[in-house]
Amino acid sequence: MESFLNRYRNMTVLLLVIFAQLVLLAVDAKNDQHVRFIRVWTVTVVSPLARVMEGMRTSSISFVHNYITLHDADAQNRRLQAEVDRLKLENVFLTNQLNRADNAKALAIFQQSTPSKTLAASVFSMGIGSSRKVVYVDRGSTSGVMREMAVVTPDGIIGKVTAVYPTASEVLLITDPMFAAGVISGKTHARGTLKGTGTSECKVDFVAFEDKVDPGDWFFTSGDDRIFPRGMPVGVVKSVKPGQPYREIMLDPSAMTAGSPDDLLIVLEGVHQDIPDTPPATQQVYLAPPPPPLAEPLAQTAAAPTDGSASAPAAAPRTGSGTEADKMRTVYQKAADSEDIVLGGGPTGQNIKRPPDFTKIPVDPRTVPQGRGAVPPSAPAAPVPKKGTESPIPTKTTAPANPDAVRRANQAGGGPGGIPQL
Repeated sequence: MESFLNRYRNMTVLLLVIFAQLVLLAVDAKNDQHVRFIRVWTVTVVSPLARVMEGMRTSSISFVHNYITLHDADAQNRRLQAEVDRLKLENVFLTNQLNRADNAKALAIFQQSTPSKTLAASVFSMGIGSSRKVVYVDRGSTSGVMREMAVVTPDGIIGKVTAVYPTASEVLLITDPMFAAGVISGKTHARGTLKGTGTSECKVDFVAFEDKVDPGDWFFTSGDDRIFPRGMPVGVVKSVKPGQPYREIMLDPSAMTAGSPDDLLIVLEGVHQDIPDTPPATQQVYLAPPPPPLAEPLAQTAAAPTDGSASAPAAAPRTGSGTEADKMRTVYQKAADSEDIVLGGGPTGQNIKRPPDFTKIPVDPRTVPQGRGAVPPSAPAAPVPKKGTESPIPTKTTAPANPDAVRRANQAGGGPGGIPQL
C-alpha cells in the first residue's frame, strides 16, 4: 500500500484536492429548491440505511408487543372465539329443537283434525344413493305398519312405505324416480299420475291436452292408487308445457319445500275426503265484526211549558247502534230512574221501594199530543157531514180535552165530540 501511494502520490493528492474542492462547492452551492448539495448528498446516502434500521426497530417492537406483552390477550381472544363458536352451535341446535317441537305440535293437531287413523314416526336415517330418495323411520311391524302404507305430513304427502322391519320401516319419498301416485287438480279436476324426478321437483304425467291446468293450481291425491286417501294436498303447479297427447307439468311438492321432514305420519287407515277448491293454506278466514257499543244514556232534555199548566214530556231516548235488546233495556232503565227505583235492588237487594211502573216508559214526543186538547198533527181531520144528510154510523173522533173548545162547539150547533147536531 505504501509503495502504491509513493508511486501515485501526485495523482492521489490531485484527487484529494478535487474532492475537497467539490465538498466546498457543495457546502456553498444550492439547487433549485434552495437546498445545499451537501445536504442532498448526505440524505440520499443515509436514507436507505435509516429505512433499514427503522424497519428492524419496528419489527422488534411488534414482536415484543405481540408475543410477550399481549400473550394473555391473545389467549383470551382464542378463548372468546371458541365460546362464540360454541354458542353458534348451541343456537343452531336450539333452533332445530324448536322447529321440531313446532312440527310435533302441528302433527298432533293434524292427527286430531284428519278423519284418517295415523301413527307418528321420526326419521333416524337417510338412504344412500344419488337418485335414490328413501328414509328410515322408527316405526315397524310391531306398531302395525305394513308395506304400501301412505306417509304424510300436515303440508301434504311425503311418500309410501316400501319395506317393513320389526322396529323400523323404509319410506320411498315422492321425489324418487320409482314413486308414482294418482293425483287430481283441485280447480279443473284433471286427473294424472305423480312421478318423482330425482330432484326437488315432481312431474304429473298423463294429463290430457284438452284438460286445462295453469301454473299455481293445486293437485290433491285422487285415491285411485288405493294407497293415499283422496283429498290430501300434493303440491302446486310450477310450469305447464303443451304436448301431444299429454301436457308436461312440473310440480313443487308442498311437503318437501324445506327438504325431507324429521317427523312424519303413517296412515294406518285412510278415509277419503272431498277435493277442496282452494288449497288449505290459502283459504280465507272469516272474522266476525266487533260487538256494537251499548246504548247511550237517555237525554235529560225537556221543553219548558208555555202556559205553565203541565210539563212537556221528556225527549225520546237516544240509543246508539246497539241491538234491540240494548235499546229496550235503556228505555226500561230510564223508566226506573224517573221513579227513583234501582233495578234489582242494588248490590244488597234492599233498595226496592215499590215495583216499577213500566207502563210509563218514555216515547217519541212526536207521536203524542203536546198540549191540552191538541190533536196530533199526523191524525187526519174528521169529515163534517152536510145538513140534511144522516150518517148511519157517526164518525168516532177523539174528544177535545179543552172545556172552552167544547163550549164553543156546542154554541155553534155541534154536539159532544165535535159532531154537528142534526
